[in-house]
Amino acid sequence: MDKRKVAVIATGFTGQQHVEALRRIPGNEVAALVDSNEEALKAKAAELGVGRIYTDYRQMIDEIHPDVVHNCTPNGLHYEINKYVMEKGIHIYCEKPLAITVEQGQELVAVAEKNHVAAGVNFNYRNNAIVQEMKERVNSGSVGRIFHVTGQYTQDWMMLDTDYNWRLTSDMGGNSRTVADIGSHWFDTAQYALGKKITAVRAELMTVHPFRKKPDRQVETFASVEEDGYELVPVTSEDAAFILVRFEDGTLGNLNLSQVSGGHLNDLRLEISGERCSMEWQQQSPDVLSIGTRENGVQIIRSSPAALSGDAVRYATLPGGHPVAWSDALRNGIREFYTSIERGTFSQTGQTYATFADGVQIMKLVDACMESAKNGGWVTL
Repeated sequence: MDKRKVAVIATGFTGQQHVEALRRIPGNEVAALVDSNEEALKAKAAELGVGRIYTDYRQMIDEIHPDVVHNCTPNGLHYEINKYVMEKGIHIYCEKPLAITVEQGQELVAVAEKNHVAAGVNFNYRNNAIVQEMKERVNSGSVGRIFHVTGQYTQDWMMLDTDYNWRLTSDMGGNSRTVADIGSHWFDTAQYALGKKITAVRAELMTVHPFRKKPDRQVETFASVEEDGYELVPVTSEDAAFILVRFEDGTLGNLNLSQVSGGHLNDLRLEISGERCSMEWQQQSPDVLSIGTRENGVQIIRSSPAALSGDAVRYATLPGGHPVAWSDALRNGIREFYTSIERGTFSQTGQTYATFADGVQIMKLVDACMESAKNGGWVTL
């Protein structure tokens, strides 16, 4: 059987991770890399061992006819590329968000269905083995009736006024930053673990730095910035957010988000409290599930096939004692996407990976948070 030809567009941090994940999934060949920065593209292709490079994704598609495209470009480019790829009858796996506006996202769902292609968006945390175990325990009833859900997602890479990134511009990043960038991940993870959608939100937003120092040179995500050679620019997007959520069954939750919390590198946390126990997962300790009961205190379960249950077992790709982490969750999600391609099941509902339809629902949640912060009340989807 011939290998699937896969092209990855954009070769920054995320694009590189997609290449590495693809090479851990049998049956795929990373046939080409695409990036507008030709000098950086050549260096990255040599480093990753990819033979064909392009600065124009349209030319790449015309010449090599890939089976699948991974879109790892900045947010503002997602819609145009996604639409073009799918109209060529090519499967697409896109970094979140799939577009800048809900209307664009809804159009892309229709394009995917019309052209009968698989269309996935990368909400990778749901594919961590421990998150899968949380879902199994909720579904089995071992947690009991859910009382409430709490969480946070905190980072510090935008803590200083010299920290600058394309996400700060509305044309590339959209109107929301912290909620759209990291809050969206928590929304998807929590909804997936509980098996229920969030239907209402109440949000307060905070902008710590109304002005930031934009460097004269381009800066990659998470890179530090020197203070010499900059332009002072106004910032309209939020640095932090404090959100109440209501799930479709009435369960309440609260979420704290920040990209300006010192010492927190990528600190996503989800805790589900029920009548029989509580469960907590922290992304910075990705292979650990804390289960708390009144009678026995806190029990620690680590990710291994022997310790997990149900479908979660196949997400633990390493034996016990070998911690699974961020890259494993990314690989698991991409694997689920390619499994659907192999089976010819391209539906936008009922998939284990996040589809474009799932991505649109998350975009609606982000918009609802923006509306709530503006109007000062609950917003129902």
